[in-house]
Amino acid sequence: MLAGLFGLTISALFTGAALYINIAENPARLSLDDRSMLAEWKPAYEAGYKMQATLAVIGFLFGILAWWQAHRLPLLFAGLILLANWPWTLLVIKPVNTALMRTPPSEAGAHTRSLMKRWNALHAVRTLLGACATVAFLIGLAPPF
Repeated sequence: MLAGLFGLTISALFTGAALYINIAENPARLSLDDRSMLAEWKPAYEAGYKMQATLAVIGFLFGILAWWQAHRLPLLFAGLILLANWPWTLLVIKPVNTALMRTPPSEAGAHTRSLMKRWNALHAVRTLLGACATVAFLIGLAPPF
C-alpha cells in the first residue's frame, strides 16, 4: 500500500499548492496595479505549471500502481481525477493563459484584470479536483469495514 500512501501525499501536495494559489497568491496579485499584477503572474504561472503538472502525473501513476496492487477502485479514481487536471488545463484554462501571456505588462488594463479573475475561478476547479483525488485516496486506503 506504499504506492497509495505516496499517491495520497502527492495529491495532498497538489491540493495544498492549488488552494494556496486560489486563496493567497492570486488575491494578493489582484491587489497590485494592472501592470505589476500581470508581470508577477507570468513567472509565477510558469513555475506553478511545472510543479502542478508534474504532481498531477506522478499522483496519477501512484494511483494506478496502488489500484493495480490493491484492486480498490477509489485508488484508480484518485489517479484519474488527478490526471483530469491536464485536459481541464489544456482545454479550458489554456485560452485564458494564452491571452494573459500574450499581453505585455505595459498594455495590461481592465480586460487583463478580468482575465485574471476568470483564471482564478477556473483554477479553483483544479483545487477541487485535487481535493476530490485526495478524498478518493483516503477512501481507497481506509481499512475495509
